[in-house]
Amino acid sequence: MNKIQRAYLDRYLDSLSEQERVHYTTFSADYFCADENNANLCAELVRQGKKKATCGMKLWYEQGMEQAPESGDLLVVTDWLGNPSCIVEFTEITECRFSEVTETFATAEGEGDLSLKWWREAHREFFSRECEELGIPFSEECELVLEHFRLVYSE
Repeated sequence: MNKIQRAYLDRYLDSLSEQERVHYTTFSADYFCADENNANLCAELVRQGKKKATCGMKLWYEQGMEQAPESGDLLVVTDWLGNPSCIVEFTEITECRFSEVTETFATAEGEGDLSLKWWREAHREFFSRECEELGIPFSEECELVLEHFRLVYSE
């Protein structure tokens, strides 16, 4: 987390009571997606309260490529350039296979037309590229970590 992101987080934490603040101990800053256009779009969707979930391949966390969030962690959501957009608190972390993702989760992701069909097409393409970079085949049986969050701060 850089100084600008930390200052943004501190403004949120300073707005809380001591009793509220002690519940938050793990903080990070990051953007969603793997390209500038989608990262900026997702940051705006989160800031607007439309995007309430995201997911990643379980393999990323198992191999230490990313830090797995836990319920109660705070994330400063940034745009592609690292500018803070808002802060979310992770509320629920679950796992399932790509093929088992539900319409409810697809809607919570807040992207595209909110349908499961759109979600599957967009995420099949995204995870296929990720798998190619890792030198492994994509499978609809791959395990995902589903991350639900709530917007807690936006300036």
